[in-house]
Amino acid sequence: MGNKYIYSFGNGKAEGSAGMRAFLGGKGANLAEMSNLGLPVPPGFTISADVCKYYYENNQTYPAELSEEVGKYLNRLEETMRAGFGDTKNPLLVSVRSGAAASMPGMMDTVLNLGLNQATLRALINKTGNERFAWDAYRRFISMFSNVVMGISRDKFEHEVENIKKKVRVKNDTELTTKHLQELVEKFKDIYKKNTGENLIDDPRIQLQKAIDAVFASWNNPRAIKYRQLYNIKGLPGTAVNVQAMVFGNMGSHSATGVCFTRNPSTGENALYGEFLINAQGEDVVAGIRTPESISNLQKEMPRIYNEILRYKDILEKRYKDMQDIEFTIQEGKLYMLQTRNGKRTAEAAMKIAVDMVNEGLIDKKMAVLRIDPQQLDQILHPIFDPKAKKVVIATGLPASPGAATGKVVFNAEEAENLAAKNEKVILVRKETSPEDVAGMHAAQGILTCRGGMTSHAAVVARGMGRCCVVGASDVNVDYKSQRFSVNGKIVKRGDYISLDGSMGEVMMGRVPTIEPKLSGDFAVLMGWADEFRKLAVRTNADTPEDAVKARAFGAQGIGLCRTEHMFF
Repeated sequence: MGNKYIYSFGNGKAEGSAGMRAFLGGKGANLAEMSNLGLPVPPGFTISADVCKYYYENNQTYPAELSEEVGKYLNRLEETMRAGFGDTKNPLLVSVRSGAAASMPGMMDTVLNLGLNQATLRALINKTGNERFAWDAYRRFISMFSNVVMGISRDKFEHEVENIKKKVRVKNDTELTTKHLQELVEKFKDIYKKNTGENLIDDPRIQLQKAIDAVFASWNNPRAIKYRQLYNIKGLPGTAVNVQAMVFGNMGSHSATGVCFTRNPSTGENALYGEFLINAQGEDVVAGIRTPESISNLQKEMPRIYNEILRYKDILEKRYKDMQDIEFTIQEGKLYMLQTRNGKRTAEAAMKIAVDMVNEGLIDKKMAVLRIDPQQLDQILHPIFDPKAKKVVIATGLPASPGAATGKVVFNAEEAENLAAKNEKVILVRKETSPEDVAGMHAAQGILTCRGGMTSHAAVVARGMGRCCVVGASDVNVDYKSQRFSVNGKIVKRGDYISLDGSMGEVMMGRVPTIEPKLSGDFAVLMGWADEFRKLAVRTNADTPEDAVKARAFGAQGIGLCRTEHMFF
């Protein structure tokens, strides 16, 4: 018998588990684990990261037996779902997603609604009785397949969506009618043909193979390489690929998609934190194309679903013993869990979560200390805006990642990198960020977007980097062409200074003065636990009485080096 490359999950059982992260990637291992825990996970299968390793070691080819194995697992999925892939009466649609062992949010690729063509589109309309939903799913598939598989810029498709919304005078995609979506499909097909010289691929099995190729290829795309460099991610064989039956959050007012954290990733508070969009697909929330509703509103709109999510929150925290970042879809009143992973958080939140979890009996003190990255502690020692300073607030958005940031306005990631290399402080301003912006986000002092929510790409990546971030500032109108933004009659140009308060969600004109922060009680508790385990004494370099006082306040046991010349000059 040859090597096993594929592992199934769903329906309360799985061939894998959380312990197989190295083979199945974080997403695949956690889908398997959630299935084993009895959570409602749409069934599917994971092609292991070993295949990615083989792919790059053998001139981008696959093991000989892989094609047959994919066919076998696809047949199993058809039997489970009682639908046929490419069937013109009862079509099975799938998603194809990446998933490496280390979490890399948004850095690699995803295709949704795969398996759609003109014939399966008609079947989907007949099956659901929902023509608008089917055309919406089709235009989304064409856009994602064109971008991920064929390399066509998603801006070309987004431009057509914006044009038609302006033409019919609506604000949101959900207000577009079936006729408008049909127009978009034709325009999207034209874009595909102009950029590839070919008609859109109609054969679902060729679509699937090309999507799998694209996900493996995305392991070495520039943004994924840059992300691994920034976070020092090394030694991984590659990404796994997850093929999963589609569930739809865009089937009407009883359907939705959302992202939530089991605790607040900015403050650490033990309360469900996140967002959802009615009548939408998952990428809408993460990409920040529409500004979503707070998860607390779900309690009012779908109380049964909200309570179900709360129940799964407790199950997942007990299993993983850490704060979780969850993706979910609600299809016509039924909840499905699409992902769980350890959530990215600020330094302040990391300390509170670690201390609280010790008090709750989930982890011990040693684990709490190990949970804190020493580099994260640097975040909480940074200055904050002086509350007594005069501030001219020109806009407010959602406080996505705390901190105080001041810098020159720039509108693209490349310029942010270039100016930061010259030691200039910049604020990156975008309509919404995408994975291509990750290097510029890292270079910037802060990030401002006019779209998106607290779980959008900008918010999640900024929190992980410790960057100040304000998202969803809807009064801000960004004009990339003229390199400026307008807000309530004020014009801010490229190179102008602005300040961002990531804790309050405020955007301010000019440079606002800062003061030193006061440290929380959780910091002192955690440092006390660290003292219980450490073997080395820590002394400080202090050249003035003020330095010595500050060092003692942070727990230094004495003076290691004192240069007396600074006392006299």
